Amino acid sequence: MTATTLKTPTDLTITPRDRRFGRNSKQGRWWAGGDPIATAFYNALSITFPKGEAFFIESVKAFRDGAPEKLEREIRAFVQQEVMHTREHVSFNKRVADAGYDLAELEQQVGEALAMTKDRPQILNLCVTMALEHYTAILASQFLTDRNAFKGADKEQVDMWKWHAIEEIEHKGVAYDTWLHATKDWTRYKRWKVKSLMMLVVSKNFWTKRYQGMLNLLAQDGITGFSAKARVLWFLLGAPGALRKLFFPWATYFLPGFHPWNHDDRYLIASVDSEYEDARLPVTAAA
Repeated sequence: MTATTLKTPTDLTITPRDRRFGRNSKQGRWWAGGDPIATAFYNALSITFPKGEAFFIESVKAFRDGAPEKLEREIRAFVQQEVMHTREHVSFNKRVADAGYDLAELEQQVGEALAMTKDRPQILNLCVTMALEHYTAILASQFLTDRNAFKGADKEQVDMWKWHAIEEIEHKGVAYDTWLHATKDWTRYKRWKVKSLMMLVVSKNFWTKRYQGMLNLLAQDGITGFSAKARVLWFLLGAPGALRKLFFPWATYFLPGFHPWNHDDRYLIASVDSEYEDARLPVTAAA
C-alpha cells in the first residue's frame, strides 16, 4: 500500500483549534440535562481521554519516519489536536471531581490497561489506536447528528464535546494511513486479519470498561443494583441507543477496502467549525 493509494481526501486540512472550556463556570453534578445515566456515560468516556490520547500520540509518532510528506504533516496536526483534547478533558474531569465524584478507581484502571502495552510491539499499539480512533470518529459523528445526544445539557460542556468531535472527524484517517504506511510490506489479508482481530478485542474491552465505569459513577449517586444495570443497558441499546446506533458504522471496519474516509462526513465539521475560527492554529514542525 503506497502513499498514492491512500484514500484520505487530498484537499483535507487538519486544523488544530486552541479553545478552552468551562474554566469560569461550575459544572453541575448531572450536567447532561439532569440525566444521571447520560452524565455517567460522558463522564466515564472522558476519564479515558487524558491517558488514552497520550497513548494515541506515541503510537502514531512511532511510525512517522519515512512517511509521505502529506501524512507527516497530518501526523503533526493530529498530535497538536490530541494534546489540546487531553488538556480540555483533564479540565473537564477535574470539574467532574469537583461535582463530587471520586474518579481514582476509574483512572487507575485506565493506567493499568495502558501499562500492559509497554512491552508490546509498537505495531500492535498502532493497531489498537487505529481501532479506537474509528470509535472516536463514529461517536463524534453520532454526537453531531443526534439531536438528543446533549438534550438539555450545559452549553459550555456541549461546546467542548462538539469541538472535540469535529477534530476527531477531521483526523480520523491519520492513524489508519499511518498503519498502511507501517504495514506496506504486509499482504492485504494479513493486514485485514490483524486489524479485525484487534478491533474485536478492543470492542469487548472498551464497552465492558465503559459499562463498569458508568455503574461505578452511578453507585456514587446511590443508583445501584438491577435498576442501575437496566438503565445503563437501555441507554446503550434502547433509547437513545448510543451503542446500538454505532453498530453499522462499526461493522464497516471489517469490510475489504475499508478506509475511514470511505464515509466523507466533512459537512459535520463545517456545521460547527465557524464557531472556532478565531482559535485556529498553524501546524508546527515541532509536534
